[in-house]
Amino acid sequence: MTIQILAPAEKDPFLIVATVNQLCQGRNNATGTVTLTAGVTTTVVQAPNCATGSAVGLTPRTANAAAELGNGTLYVSTIANASFTITHANNGQTDRNFVWWAVG
Repeated sequence: MTIQILAPAEKDPFLIVATVNQLCQGRNNATGTVTLTAGVTTTVVQAPNCATGSAVGLTPRTANAAAELGNGTLYVSTIANASFTITHANNGQTDRNFVWWAVG
């Protein structure tokens, strides 16, 4: 769920209130989806709001994603500015889909 980005000099009260309301409704630009790359052990996720101090979370969206999480072979191995890397099992499955969020 994306939200309107306001310019630092924004003066339109309607736009400011609409953006605050979207935040109150749970919308933000710190989430996305990712499918683990088949046949390798890492997947890099482009996350514009991610920073080195962010906390990254993953929620499985498919049975194969849940199995990957349950196997204990999946973790966020690197957090950088505008991206993070997921380390996972080398697997041929193409439906290991997750929702991610990066906060902080």
